[in-house]
Amino acid sequence: MAQGIIGVVANAPTARESVALIQDYERRGIAAAWLTTGSPRPDGLTTLAAAAVSTEGILLGSSITPTWPRHPVALVQQALSIHQLAPNRLRVGVGPSHSGAMTSVFGADFRKPLTHLREYLTIARTLLTEGAVDFTGDFLRSRSRLEAGPAPVPIMAAALRERSYEVCGEVADGAISWVTPGNFLLNNALPALQRGAADAGRTAPPLIAHLPVCVHDDAAQVLEAAREQLVSYPRLPFYQAMFAASGFPEAAQTQTWSQGMVDATVASGDEETVAGRIRELFEGGVAEVICTVMPAGAAPAASRERTLNLLAAL
Repeated sequence: MAQGIIGVVANAPTARESVALIQDYERRGIAAAWLTTGSPRPDGLTTLAAAAVSTEGILLGSSITPTWPRHPVALVQQALSIHQLAPNRLRVGVGPSHSGAMTSVFGADFRKPLTHLREYLTIARTLLTEGAVDFTGDFLRSRSRLEAGPAPVPIMAAALRERSYEVCGEVADGAISWVTPGNFLLNNALPALQRGAADAGRTAPPLIAHLPVCVHDDAAQVLEAAREQLVSYPRLPFYQAMFAASGFPEAAQTQTWSQGMVDATVASGDEETVAGRIRELFEGGVAEVICTVMPAGAAPAASRERTLNLLAAL
C-alpha cells in the first residue's frame, strides 16, 4: 500500500457510542477517526473533545462541520480546547453544507456559499496561524486575539466541484471530498486544488478523499446498499453536475445510483479490489483517505466488520 493516512468515520446515534467507536478504532490500529456534524445529530467537535481524553494517539477530525450555524471564532474556541487536550491530533473540516438544511434548520441567509466559505476560512486560519485576526467581509467580521498565541490546528474545507477546490487551494489547509468518482478526484479536483494554490502563491494543500467503502462480493447488493444509504446525492443539482463532469449524466436523468456510478464512487469488492482502489488514489496524488463504512447484504454487522478488518490491516 502506498503511503498515506487511512481514517474511518465514527458517526453513531449517540455521542457515547461515537466515542466507543473511536476507542475501538484506536485498538484496531486505525490511524484517524472522523465525525460529521449534521442536524439533528450530536455535535462532532464536542464529541471529539470527549474522545480526546479517552484515547492516546489516534488522529481526530471533523468532516464536515457546517459553517453557517457557528462563527469561525467559536469554531476556533472549540478547536483550541480539543488541541489542548490532545495536542497535534485534531484536524478541522468545515463546509457550507446545503441550502435546504441550512435555511430550514438554522434560518441561514444561504447565498454565495463560496464567498462565505472563503471569509470563514480566512478568519479561522488567520487566528490559528497568526494568533490574531482583524477582518471584515461581506458576511463575516472579527477582531480577536488568542491569549496563548498561534495553535497548529489545520482548517480544511469540503469541496465538490472545481471552483470549490480552487478556493481550498487558495485559503484552506486541505480539501475534503465526498461521494466523488475517483476519475474526477484525480483529473479535475487535484489540478483545481493546485491551480488555486498557484494563484495564491502557496504550496498546494493535501487532497483528502472521503469515500464509501464496502468489502463485499456481490455487486448487486452493493448497488442496493448505495441506493438505500446514499439515496439523496443523485437528487441534488450540485452533485448531479459533478457526476455529469465525471461521465455519469444519468444522475440527473434518473436521480438514482447506476451501477457505473457506484463502481466509480464506492470502493467495493473483495479485499484485494478495495485495497487496489485506495492504492490508486494514493498513487494519483491523494494524501489521505476517509472511509465511511457502507454495509451491504443480509448481514450488515458482518459486512461492516469485514470492511473494518481490511481498513485496519491497510
